[in-house]
Amino acid sequence: MHDWIAILDFGSQYTQLIARRVRAQKVYCEILRFDTPAAELAARRPKGVILSGGPASVRAPQAPACDPQLWRLDVPILGICYGMQLIGRDLGGTVRPGDAREYGTARIRVLEPDVLFSDLPREMDVWMSHGDQVAAMPPGFRALASTSECPIAAMADSARRRYGLQFHPEVVHTPRGIEILRHFLFDICGCAGDWEMAGHVEECLRLIREKVGTDHVLCALSGGVDSAVVAALIHRAIGPRLHCVFVDNGLLRAGEAEQVETTFGAHFGMDLHVARAGDRFLSALRGVTDPEQKRKIIGRLFIEVFTEEARRFGPVRFLAQGTLYPDVIESVSAFGGPSSTIKSHHNVGGLPEDLHFELIEPLRDLFKDEVREMGQALGLPDAIIRRQPFPGPGLAVRILGEVTAERVAMLQQADLRVQEEIARWPGAAAVWQSFAVLLPVQTVGVMGDERTYENVVALRAVESTDGMTADWVRLPYEVLDRIARRIVNEVRGVNRVVYDLTSKPPGTIEWE
Repeated sequence: MHDWIAILDFGSQYTQLIARRVRAQKVYCEILRFDTPAAELAARRPKGVILSGGPASVRAPQAPACDPQLWRLDVPILGICYGMQLIGRDLGGTVRPGDAREYGTARIRVLEPDVLFSDLPREMDVWMSHGDQVAAMPPGFRALASTSECPIAAMADSARRRYGLQFHPEVVHTPRGIEILRHFLFDICGCAGDWEMAGHVEECLRLIREKVGTDHVLCALSGGVDSAVVAALIHRAIGPRLHCVFVDNGLLRAGEAEQVETTFGAHFGMDLHVARAGDRFLSALRGVTDPEQKRKIIGRLFIEVFTEEARRFGPVRFLAQGTLYPDVIESVSAFGGPSSTIKSHHNVGGLPEDLHFELIEPLRDLFKDEVREMGQALGLPDAIIRRQPFPGPGLAVRILGEVTAERVAMLQQADLRVQEEIARWPGAAAVWQSFAVLLPVQTVGVMGDERTYENVVALRAVESTDGMTADWVRLPYEVLDRIARRIVNEVRGVNRVVYDLTSKPPGTIEWE
């Protein structure tokens, strides 16, 4: 068992970011509910515990609190923001509203380096987001840093290995924050930093073989990163006893269906079954313009088609899904909502009960970037590993208005030009998503000295780290020019191209 860190979630928007920062140091960690029993933690022997921030005030009557026995554990504890205030309150200090709320960049002055701030400058920029603050420290603590508005911006009781930071070291706005976290992980907790993806792959293979035994597994393959990695992993574990079903709904990008068949059928030699259902989906979408209705129709039909294919195999005990760690966190956190019933095309919710599947979710402990790393370790091609996020309903939600075979073909060709030109641009690695949207309007144009009245395509390119927020990409004019010229000249039916300059928020990444 590798070293691991427990992160107790008090509802901070940055909790997942803490976990990603810890794992980036090759230290395994898990996000747990804030009220996880101390006995349960002790049984699993973490090397340390991190208490996240949160939106509540520790002074509120119903403020979330950890198990009081947590403070008795002989394990280092780091409280961040709300977590620091919780340490201050529970261990005998005083928490009160600050004279002024601190939100945004602040400058701390290190009063005493201790271990957390060793080898760091005496003054540093940090990111603050708090109204309350520790006014009087518990017995045994001393102040490590302060700001102009917060006399106790960091504190420590080195003897008991209890530490608090009022600021957020996990965000990029705290430039030296990773170094502070590293001091906690390695110098205080004594983590080895030896959690490697290659070793994790071997552990996953062992667990899959142990669980499946001699049975068979069914996998809904979409061609996206998550389901692709699940399929490759399980195929390596059990070989031909994995059966993949790929539902071609006719709403994919140009060439994607063929790529899935080539990669997984021919290259990996998987037992791949393709359900060609494009006409069925287009027929069901005829006359539909409301985006939510489109999604419901496509989700329902996907389940129907997948169920029909699944029954062809007879009794299969296991169903593999590409559930990721953020999905798990959202479903178990006291502060999160329920998981999506259908996420893209791989979390196959709503299947008939008579199929009686047991789930296999080998990626449920991984973040998206770690899934891509696993894909590399399994030998998947970059075209799949680096594939941009793609909506479950496919091009249906990038065609505003009615979805027809003609409009799908038009958007596929326009989008293909976008992908080709973005790929040529040296800055393409920074693009989270880039795509074309077919608008339900026509405009007048002049082509070959003749008047035209044809369709408008909008371009969308955004940069993001997790899709929760996004900013539009400042594509060079020459790139925009090449894309626009190619679409208008090469895609019949389009005579105008526009560029979407909206960030998220206030917009969303997709148009529908």
